[in-house]
Amino acid sequence: MAYTKMILKLLIDTRKQKVLFAEAGKDFVDFLFTLLSLPLATVIRLLANHGMVGCLGNLYGSIAKLNQTYLQPNQDKDTILKPKAPISAADVPLLLSNVESPTQKLYMCKSYHRNVADDPNSVCPQCGYKMSYEIPYVARTFAEKATSGEGGYVKGVVTYMVMDDLVVRPMSTISSITLLNKFNVKEVCVLEEREVNVDMAEGLKLLSASLHSNTVLSSVFLGK
Repeated sequence: MAYTKMILKLLIDTRKQKVLFAEAGKDFVDFLFTLLSLPLATVIRLLANHGMVGCLGNLYGSIAKLNQTYLQPNQDKDTILKPKAPISAADVPLLLSNVESPTQKLYMCKSYHRNVADDPNSVCPQCGYKMSYEIPYVARTFAEKATSGEGGYVKGVVTYMVMDDLVVRPMSTISSITLLNKFNVKEVCVLEEREVNVDMAEGLKLLSASLHSNTVLSSVFLGK
């Protein structure tokens, strides 16, 4: 299922102006887990105008400006600057709607030797013919989706608790009470429940904050 907008329920300590945790569904947890599978160059490109931290942006720009004549004949700048996102990311395109569609193509030679390549100009080591015959590729995520009906990473039968530092765990009453004790919340009146929408703008902010903050939800949704 493709998610373009998600809903989170935040529990906020209004006295400290801090998000204690968020109540989230499968869609948001799938989104968070997808962040870990994104190629580094894709992350840099997504954050180019959204608070990229450090020198990796400069490295990315250096490659972008480098003339193709300085690269090896078998190298292409796009293979570095625009790597293909994982197939699994197609189910959660909150950040990837303006990025290359994550596709995978594999090729064999016309003699059907048991060799595969992702470049149609590759040469079969057995017969010497180009491996230009495209063969079907079935991603693991798609195969699982056919049996589970859900796709993504986690099951949708439970609600998940996402901490301010993006620790994720299944939601339970006991864990909620334990956290209130951990955060030394003595008065329930200081707590506020707030429902927020997460779209592409917030998705980029979450990605950016996750690289340099331990209070990601507070940073994004409370402006801290």
